[in-house]
Parts: sequence; structure tokens; C-alpha cells
Amino acid sequence: MCTTCGCDDHSPLRIDGGPLHSHGQEQTRSVPVEADLLARNDAHARANRERFDSSRVRALNLVSSPGSGKTALLVATLERLSGEIPMAVIEGDQETQRDADRIRATGVAAVQINTGKACHLDAHGVGHACEHMNLPKGGLLFIENVGNLVCPAAFDLGAHQRVLVLSVTEGDDKPFKYPDMFRTADALVINKLDLLPHVDFDLAACEAQARRLNPDMVVFRLSARTGEGLEDWMDWLRAHGHQTGSVEEDELETLRRRVAELEARLQRAGLMSS
Repeated sequence: MCTTCGCDDHSPLRIDGGPLHSHGQEQTRSVPVEADLLARNDAHARANRERFDSSRVRALNLVSSPGSGKTALLVATLERLSGEIPMAVIEGDQETQRDADRIRATGVAAVQINTGKACHLDAHGVGHACEHMNLPKGGLLFIENVGNLVCPAAFDLGAHQRVLVLSVTEGDDKPFKYPDMFRTADALVINKLDLLPHVDFDLAACEAQARRLNPDMVVFRLSARTGEGLEDWMDWLRAHGHQTGSVEEDELETLRRRVAELEARLQRAGLMSS
């Protein structure tokens, strides 16, 4: 897997076209470093999740093969939820800023990670990207991973849910060919339904394979281009993504509790009258 193909947490990253970010270390071992690599990634993922939770941000990791329509789905989603839910996007590609530019054209903030030779995002890189953006407090953070159905399955980014996008042009046998990705996904989006009459793709067979691997997976059938089926996807995002309540009110309540604790301690010490 990635420990043998060169995708480790020392691969240099480029954030929003800036200088390369590197830690100046070379990988000298392959298979023996796998456990250490994933352990380090998991630690960064926990830190990311704590950061998201403290801002009441719901983070979704979008994974797929190249060309499945992830970015098109994101654009359609952002356009429909704009003004309803605070949103931001982290884009992952080996090179170019094209996808981030498409996102920014919708009016939603986006940070681009260019992974170079690495074939997936990792939690450390996502953490660095978060330092270059204002998290959408009380809203949704979409993390569009590098197109790859293998390595991203092993790397937790700190997201709360993983969404797998599969287009009908890829073939209906993908679940059994790439079981790890399907087992670890919370939702499956079958995209490009508008092309279904022109390809040999059995929707029922594909869903059956996916559910054998992951019975709890939510499945959406839609076309990001025509809008068919998008409303069910939007309703799911509203129900599972939007963090209700005010961040400011939560912070204020935390401060009130802290003040009450301090006052109680002062009273017990005889330094404050009740």
C-alpha cells in the first residue's frame, strides 16, 4: 500500500499554490513503517476531529475514482445549500488548482492541497489546510480526496463521515473489487444517472454488492449534472451535517459554567461571600 509506493507523511505538500511543505525526512523502510505511519496519521486525525467538534463543524471526506463527478457534485451541493448552511471545502489533487477554482466560483471558500506524488490526503495535510482557512462554524466542511479507491480507505482524516461517489460509467462490479473502501463508507452516491441508458450498469446488482459489504450504508442515486435525485442527498446533509445551535451561545455557556466553578472555589476558600 502507501508505505511501499511512496505516499507517507513526509511527502511534501503544497497548500494553495504556496511553497512546498516538507519535514525534511526520508523514508528508509517500507513495510515495517506501516503501523507507525497509520498510528501517526490517527493521532493527527483525532486532533482534526477535536478541532472540528470545538467549532461545531461536521466534516465529510469525499472519496472516489478519478472522474466520478465528486467536484461536480460538490458544486451542485454548494449552489443549493448556499445561504442555508455555512460551508467550506478542502480540495485534494496531485497537481493544479482547478478544482479549488471551481469551488470558489460558487462563493464558497476553498483551500487546495497538492499532494505531488502522494495518491491520497492524510490527516496531517488536512490539519495544515485548516490553518489556512476559517472553519465554517456550525456548518459543513467538505474534504474532496484525491481520486483513488485504494489508499484513502486506510487513512482517517478526522472527518465525521466518509462519502463514496461512484459513477455509472465505472462499472457495477466496483464494490467487490474495492471492498475496503465500501466497508468504510457511511454513504454511497451513485452519480451520472443521466448516462445510465448509454452504459452497461446494473444499479440493483451494484447496490446489492455494496450492502453485502456494508449493510448500514446509505445509498443515493442521482445526477449532479441534471439535478435528478439531488434533493434526497440535500436532505441527508441537512439532517446529518448541519450543527444546530449557536457556537457563540455554546461558548458563552461554557464561560458561565467556568465562572460558577471559580466562584464556588473562592467561597469554599473563604475569599468570597455567598
